[in-house]
Amino acid sequence: MDPTSPEAQAELTRRHKSAATTVVGLLVATVLLSVVAFLADAYLIDKPNPNLDIALRIVILILGLGAVVWRRTKFQPMRLQDIAGLGGVSALLKTLEKTTVQIALLGAGIAAIGFIATLMTGNERYSYWAGAIAVVVFIYAYPTKTSWLRTLYRFTDKSA
Repeated sequence: MDPTSPEAQAELTRRHKSAATTVVGLLVATVLLSVVAFLADAYLIDKPNPNLDIALRIVILILGLGAVVWRRTKFQPMRLQDIAGLGGVSALLKTLEKTTVQIALLGAGIAAIGFIATLMTGNERYSYWAGAIAVVVFIYAYPTKTSWLRTLYRFTDKSA
């Protein structure tokens, strides 16, 4: 399929909209978790847990860095070139969408872990801190249509 064909452009629009909507939806959910933690602050009982604090920081660090590594691995030029060569435009767009959603889910996992730690310890700062890191992951994962279009043109044969 030619990347400039109406079918390819329609699929690009559909898959991009789906991925972008997912990222924005999870971003809104993350902000809402922080708002809930803020509103629940008066009802939470402070139970400090140093072991949980250290474990939480390590897990969030690993997930945050894992999101960067995952994206860089999945979007390596040689890999995308092979996917486009074997599966064409459709496979390339599916890969872009799937990887974007996977990274966004890592961000949502970070936010959820922070909120759960808030509920366990009574310290709302876990939700804020994890939410801030999750927002950075969402911004990193957010797909711009121009970058997807550039990728599509770069890795597909226009004469096919």
